[in-house]
Amino acid sequence: MSTERGRIQISGFDTDGIEDQDSLDAWSESEADELESRWRKIVSSIVRDRLALGGFAVVAVMSIAALLSQPISVGGFTVQPFSIVPYDPTQTGVGARYAAPSLSHPMGTDRLGRDLFSRVVTGGRYSISIGLIVTALAASFGVIYGSISGYFGGRVDEVLMRILDVVFAFPGLVLALILVALFGGGFWPLVGAFALVGWATYARIIRGEILKVKQNEYVMAAKALGARDRSVIFRHVIPNAIAPVIVQATLSIGTVVIGVAALGFLGLGFDPGTPEWGTILDAESDTLATGAGGTWDWWATVFPGLMIFLFVMSMNIIGDAVNDALDAQVDDIGGGG
Repeated sequence: MSTERGRIQISGFDTDGIEDQDSLDAWSESEADELESRWRKIVSSIVRDRLALGGFAVVAVMSIAALLSQPISVGGFTVQPFSIVPYDPTQTGVGARYAAPSLSHPMGTDRLGRDLFSRVVTGGRYSISIGLIVTALAASFGVIYGSISGYFGGRVDEVLMRILDVVFAFPGLVLALILVALFGGGFWPLVGAFALVGWATYARIIRGEILKVKQNEYVMAAKALGARDRSVIFRHVIPNAIAPVIVQATLSIGTVVIGVAALGFLGLGFDPGTPEWGTILDAESDTLATGAGGTWDWWATVFPGLMIFLFVMSMNIIGDAVNDALDAQVDDIGGGG
């Protein structure tokens, strides 16, 4: 009587005979090439958008002008020796009080005879740099926080999301105003105040994307091949879920610039006399209206306000272009493109 009767033999799981098994590194390189190709298509789509290119040009010109406006020294060493503005932005009496725009003072002068062109160009250094630094810090922390929450799920996700709900319970600008009022104004206090309230948006966005991405085959394949959670998150999950975060970041830069200008206009940003756009508007706010028979020194507020408008509008145009490009790629992929 055979002892083999009733037994089922299953084949195909013997790995000894497999000679051409792909390594995790080789598979990851293929995924990276596909991701790089997708981003090249997105960049190409943005480059074809003339309005977006105009926005990039405005932001680039304003950023470079702010960078070169005054020399920059770090630790006693001058790292940027150029000064493209004609006057020291804090020097008083370089012109008559409220002198109208002219060849010597293209944007006129303020109440203390300071050159507004020099102050407005230099003011971009404060506003733009705070917008960039806050966005970088908030996005970095928010992405890590949201990635951990979305990837591990369960109790970890529940606890982290409840903390996020507490942050969202307070209006962002109001919370930033409270923090600045408590700890004082200045460059780094403003950076800290806006970063502490801005990371939550990035965390919620990336968490929602990761809840979808972690169900894809390449994530499960990476786990099956023995990849660590940290490697899966940073090499496979985040790169494929980061697109909406980039859109949010481009839009948030302009939002932060407006927030900083708003606090400056309320007198809670920088010290009076600092050439920052919102602080300039606060110092010259009484020129927004004149009494009967008075003169309107419009240039004192129009030019700093115009800089805020141009920068924020350009960043919004760039953000819309990035969003449209990403939507187009999603449509193409969804349609078999």
